[in-house]
Amino acid sequence: MATEAANTPEIGPAIQEQRKARRLTLEQLAALSGVSKSMLSQIERGKANPTFAVLWSLTRALKIEFSDLLEGRTPSGDDSAIEVVPASHTPEIKNADGSCVLRILSPPNLAGRIEWYGLEIAAGGILDSAPHAPGAFEHLTAFTPGLEVSSGDSCRSIGAGETARYPADVPHRIANVSSEPAKGLLIVLYN
Repeated sequence: MATEAANTPEIGPAIQEQRKARRLTLEQLAALSGVSKSMLSQIERGKANPTFAVLWSLTRALKIEFSDLLEGRTPSGDDSAIEVVPASHTPEIKNADGSCVLRILSPPNLAGRIEWYGLEIAAGGILDSAPHAPGAFEHLTAFTPGLEVSSGDSCRSIGAGETARYPADVPHRIANVSSEPAKGLLIVLYN
């Protein structure tokens, strides 16, 4: 049993080390991660065992991989200044029939302010959207031909390389009217 305990990662000190290496106060890490200052203090002192969700929030805020934290590895050198999100960790949203895939490319802390997505729509696929918050606007840049955008009563086709900007606080949709898959970059701005 002593061997197992010796192999148990010391999460609290590792979190504290990463926080201090980034010159963050408990208050700053709490604001970045959404984990309360008192909980962070307890975790760092080994007085509380964080849940998976709490650890995930902390690793995202510290820009370290969850596995590195558990294995006691820490980012070194200039690599810690660059966050690389593996493709397998990029969340996807699919519409009901699976013809549209949105890959969430923006960081979670910007949700509700600005969001960007990699968009893929199968031939004939349609992404219907209910109105977003008042003042919301979308910017769709087509990487391939065949995309058609509708916003309220307006409808426009856009070609490869073109960008459509339109109100997203009304019912809107993006359709692939071609016989080939279509791709683009979708940015949503909230007022």
